[in-house]
Amino acid sequence: YIGIFLLVVFNYVDRVALSVAAPAIAAEYNLSPVQVGYLFSAYLWTYVVCLIPCGFLTDRYGAKVVNGVGVLVWSGATILTGLASGFVSLLGSRMLMGAAEASTYPAGGRVLRDWAPRSEFGLAATMLNSGGYAGPAFGTLLLGWVVSVHGWRWGFYTAGLLGLVWLVGWLVWYRGPETATFVGEDERAFILQARDSGAKSGGSAEGFGVLLRSRSMIAVAVTQGCAVYTQIVFLTWLPSYLANVKHMSIVKSGLFTAFPYFAATVLAWVLAHLSDRALAAEGGSSTGRRRRIVVVSMLSAAVILAAPFVDSTPMILGLITISLTGLATGISLNIALAADLLRSPASAGKAMAIQITGGNMFGLIAPIATGYIIAATGSYDLAFVAGGVLLVTGAVITLTLTHAPIGGDLPAPAVVPALRRA
Repeated sequence: YIGIFLLVVFNYVDRVALSVAAPAIAAEYNLSPVQVGYLFSAYLWTYVVCLIPCGFLTDRYGAKVVNGVGVLVWSGATILTGLASGFVSLLGSRMLMGAAEASTYPAGGRVLRDWAPRSEFGLAATMLNSGGYAGPAFGTLLLGWVVSVHGWRWGFYTAGLLGLVWLVGWLVWYRGPETATFVGEDERAFILQARDSGAKSGGSAEGFGVLLRSRSMIAVAVTQGCAVYTQIVFLTWLPSYLANVKHMSIVKSGLFTAFPYFAATVLAWVLAHLSDRALAAEGGSSTGRRRRIVVVSMLSAAVILAAPFVDSTPMILGLITISLTGLATGISLNIALAADLLRSPASAGKAMAIQITGGNMFGLIAPIATGYIIAATGSYDLAFVAGGVLLVTGAVITLTLTHAPIGGDLPAPAVVPALRRA
């Protein structure tokens, strides 16, 4: 779990590098808010296109190979961003980074299906996804200091090098549970038995067409999009909002960005653990009852609707913290809900790719739409409102459209009690 958590941490450090450096880059190249919005969105264009192929490659070649290549390329692309000479080269390097980062969630989803017992899948999925909150927290603090002392280019060099360091550890230590030498035989037997409870062990991988015909698959993908829209607004524009509206320095905006992300990471872990315990008491995760927790999380994230009516910086940060906590929990448990409903574990990479593609179809619009909103209104208020409305929409979709299993011919997952270690 720690390995996939750190994978996503360093993935998001690379993503947030541009957010931290954006005010300096915009000043150096005289970029408008709309141009900055396109730069923020550029990595998502190729990210979305490459997610489905990465899901296919992960199911075929395994998480270790696909993820290793992805980290190598995205880290190199981030270093290239520091060498950029203008808008076009910045755009190109970010698009290359996005294509490579598409490997992360399909590979991470496969790691979860290989390693996580079903009774712990909510916590495991949260460990994976919460890296997307710990990464910006760590990244804004570290890169804010680097950029303020050494300039914006060194922020990208630092982020890229961190990914390469993680890659060495991944290649040396990662193994599947069947061959890993760092677990005992009792632990190995528990993992292999418990992860397949309620699913047909060894079921054949299903095609994308079968998965896409599932109403529940489409529903969890659209819900993902409704949440990811707001997540991307925060990820890309929050440092600029604090710098331009609250008039904070790069270091101070990094500090104030980091706090909500750190809090959301910890609270999401706690809430995921409590949700797993609650589901175990009700008959296990295969009941699909996780959807109720997703709905509550999405609605709590929608408190950002109140942002236009609040002027106090501490209160704004409080709203952002609550919203990010709801997003971290809701997105993570929506991933876990898809796994609960999935009939064939062998299709985990493809299902994750479809879900994350759905999420980022909305996400790629968010930075550009926000740039146009700021340019047209001179304010961030409507950007926050748009995110809140989508979150409420996602809650309704989850509540009403995620009751059927995902997949084709295999029998629906059985309702089984959660297994516990002896």
